[in-house]
Amino acid sequence: MRLCALSTCSLNQWALDFAGNLERTRRSIYKAKADGARYRLGPELELTSYGCEDHFHEPETERYAWEALDELLRDEGCGSIVIDVGMPVWHRDVCYNCRVFCLDGKILLIRPKISLADDGNYREPRWFRAWHRDVEQYRLPPSVAETTGQQHVPFGEAVLELADACIGAEACEELFTLDAPHVRYALDGVDILGNGSGSHTQLRKLDLRIDLIRSAAKRGGGVYLYANQIGCDGGRLYYDGCSMIAVNGELVSQGRQFFLDDEVEVLTSIVDLDDVRSFRNAIASRSVQAAEAKPVHRIFVNFKVCFSDSDERIHRLAPNSRVDPRYHSSEEEIALGPACWLWDYLRRSGAIGFLLPLSGGADSSSTAALVGSMCQLIVKAAASGSEVVLRDIRRITGKGEAFTPTDAMELASMLLTTCFMGSKGNSSAETRLRAKTLADEIGTSHVDFNIDEAVQAFLRVFAQIFPSAGKPQFKAYGGSYYENQALQNLQARVRMVFAYMLAMLTPWTRGRSGFMLVLGSSNVDEGLRGYLTKYDCSSADINPIGGISKTDLKRFLRWGSRPVEEGGLGYSKLLEVVEAPPTAELEPLTSTYVQTDEADMGMTYEELSWFGRLRKIERCGPQDMFLKLLRVWDHLKPSQVSQKVKFFFRMYSINRHKMTTLTPSYHAENYSPEDNRFDLRQFLYPTQWNWPFQRIDALVEKMEPKSSDAPEEQANENSSS
Repeated sequence: MRLCALSTCSLNQWALDFAGNLERTRRSIYKAKADGARYRLGPELELTSYGCEDHFHEPETERYAWEALDELLRDEGCGSIVIDVGMPVWHRDVCYNCRVFCLDGKILLIRPKISLADDGNYREPRWFRAWHRDVEQYRLPPSVAETTGQQHVPFGEAVLELADACIGAEACEELFTLDAPHVRYALDGVDILGNGSGSHTQLRKLDLRIDLIRSAAKRGGGVYLYANQIGCDGGRLYYDGCSMIAVNGELVSQGRQFFLDDEVEVLTSIVDLDDVRSFRNAIASRSVQAAEAKPVHRIFVNFKVCFSDSDERIHRLAPNSRVDPRYHSSEEEIALGPACWLWDYLRRSGAIGFLLPLSGGADSSSTAALVGSMCQLIVKAAASGSEVVLRDIRRITGKGEAFTPTDAMELASMLLTTCFMGSKGNSSAETRLRAKTLADEIGTSHVDFNIDEAVQAFLRVFAQIFPSAGKPQFKAYGGSYYENQALQNLQARVRMVFAYMLAMLTPWTRGRSGFMLVLGSSNVDEGLRGYLTKYDCSSADINPIGGISKTDLKRFLRWGSRPVEEGGLGYSKLLEVVEAPPTAELEPLTSTYVQTDEADMGMTYEELSWFGRLRKIERCGPQDMFLKLLRVWDHLKPSQVSQKVKFFFRMYSINRHKMTTLTPSYHAENYSPEDNRFDLRQFLYPTQWNWPFQRIDALVEKMEPKSSDAPEEQANENSSS
């Protein structure tokens, strides 16, 4: 048997927090050594954190990374173990995303990434270049050269040939490529492969990641270690940890996906490298290809990763057994991911709590429930003795060193202030009561007031500016479309002003200094359709549900209404919230008219989800979307499908400008319309879509030669100039 202990980890890094990143990296190495490991894998770019983005263009970002690595090289506690660290390295004035292998104060190899991520949220070619050259010599910075006694070290694609095993690296995106390095490494006899990654969460994404890792370890055999960041490192993404170790296609260790009780999680497994050898040799076709494969460049290192026969522990050790993969349901992913993201944002922003406009509707209630979920996680972490959580929560609440939160509702009253901002004649007693009772269930500090005086003050100023224009009226009272829109938008924007005023002054009313973060609560579908007022309560500091669809939110609300004993959040009022028709309550309630979201939008939320997935994920323009939906909505006539598609694209293009000011949101859905990082498109469109719409009309004419399109209904465009 060739038994060895190998470690991987999940680290809660923070972009440009060089001291904190170094300390967390160091802790993971110490923990791996304490577990008996002689190889430790860390996440991608761990010394800077993955999310530095354009800071990677700055020379000092790389310089500080080298200073941090120099600290590790000087630390005797980091000796007697191969440490595989992620950091940016500039070689001959080009920046590369690298793995740096170190041992006992020496650098063994700098391995640059050979395939860069350049889709979705990833823009690596903006900062780095892929490596496609032979192994070269890299000149070390003078201070590092002094520490190591080395002037030059190997730089390029290579593997480490140790005295008893071979170790290689595969960096994040390379696992997903068709010509993945692990294939040729397996053919060339690499025993252990480490993948340091910076992979963010997305609903229902984990199964793909696990399948790829298991496949990589199964097709050619081998030990595959995966490391990842955990948490929010300063942006919209939440890195979801779940580091793991697989042997010959079977998981033997899997870390947690969402947690806040520690910033460092280390997984260590005992594996038998002879199992790898026998597995590979039993696959005849693999042996044939391996005998003819081009060898990978090797760096020879006189170091043993396996336990020696004389080690007294070897007779007490056994390889880790297979474990089944663990997955969260999508409802659990919504409850846990945004909650952990909110906690990281809160504790690192310097704020002392959140302020949420709570309307009693599904979206704001979802946001409130997520803060409640965060409070429940904090209480559990505090009960487990988490030093990092106790340190942060004592600072945020100002309660002092003796404070330990034991009740999630009590904690919610300290961290979350909710406000119902009603309007006489527009807001119903039902929504006001729902907001109040949900706030009571969660435990928030809740205030309830009307905004009519502020709205009327604006209208009085308008009358002074245009004394002969008359008073604008709602549609229900005979007003025009534009009067109706202006009056709705005025209320919405007044609420935003009140929200920010309360966020600044509420701590002052309680005798505390500091500020609160304003939470937004518009979902991904409303952003796609543009069903929001620019600079209303959708404008906030952060939005935990901005990347989540209405369909998923409804499922989450039903799940969250279940008792805690049944796996829910215990907020029973959420069930009543999800069953109520969504409404903006910006127009007067009459005996014949109640404003609803779907009537305003001219489409259902289910239809919006289809439009969103086809537009972004399947890359459909109007004509291709029409053709695909003909088969999905086969209960509708082609002319009806045509109307729906054309209406969606008209509304989408009219309102696209709103995405340029969208509140930074937790990324959870692949069809997010977020303009700043993810969905890069223009915001001034030719809204008639003449060319594609003419082709749709021609197709409809062929399918329904005797039919004619009904005139398109004008729904509430809710577009702000």
